[in-house]
Amino acid sequence: MTPEGEALLRQGAAELGLNVDARVPAFAALLDLLVEANSRVNLTALKTESDIVLKHFVDSLSCLRGGHLDGEGLRVLDIGTGAGFPSLPLAIMNPQTDFTPLDSIRKKIDFVRAAAASLNLTNVSPQVGRAETLGRDADHREGYDRVVCRAVAALPILAELGLPLLKTGGRLVAQKGPISEDELRAGRRAAGEVGGRVTVVDAFTLPVLGDARTLVVIEKTGPTPAKYPRREGVPNQQPLFWTAR
Repeated sequence: MTPEGEALLRQGAAELGLNVDARVPAFAALLDLLVEANSRVNLTALKTESDIVLKHFVDSLSCLRGGHLDGEGLRVLDIGTGAGFPSLPLAIMNPQTDFTPLDSIRKKIDFVRAAAASLNLTNVSPQVGRAETLGRDADHREGYDRVVCRAVAALPILAELGLPLLKTGGRLVAQKGPISEDELRAGRRAAGEVGGRVTVVDAFTLPVLGDARTLVVIEKTGPTPAKYPRREGVPNQQPLFWTAR
């Protein structure tokens, strides 16, 4: 990572109230691993150092706004992690928290696993699969304290995919861009249907770049009905209470 990249990382983190000084070498190593792997396998459309630092690293760290991931020994599932975001940056910052990055594309999980091993992130356990399947697996259903997801799907879809995997009292932390009132309204209804409620809608701008972001938090308030999540693909094709495309 160049001095300019380090400065962007420090500035972006500082605007989020975070000090990354001790973790800069880990982020620099992750940058090198991602760039090298991306030259061989298509993992991310972001190519430049500044884009990766701001739109992957800092954007992932914005998940820490509001203290929603604070706590000792939390078990966190990252749905649709792609090349490991937000899991890898969060794992660098939170070594006492266990992260399970989940993605259906094996080559991406292979990279996340290799990167975690290279960075000695023993708190990262990548898994190939889909949330619909895990949500019906006794080893995972209601097994997580937090679920995070970054720009994965509309809020009603995230509610159906994420809440079955949460313990009662757990929280889904969804990182999104600007969110419409229609999507938010549908998300609130879907959350109620699957055993939760929207508790936080935090609109902010991404540090340095100023891009619009929204952090939506859904609390798991009770058991999810056994019929959810529906079978693979259905939540995306027929989102609860949501018809917009």
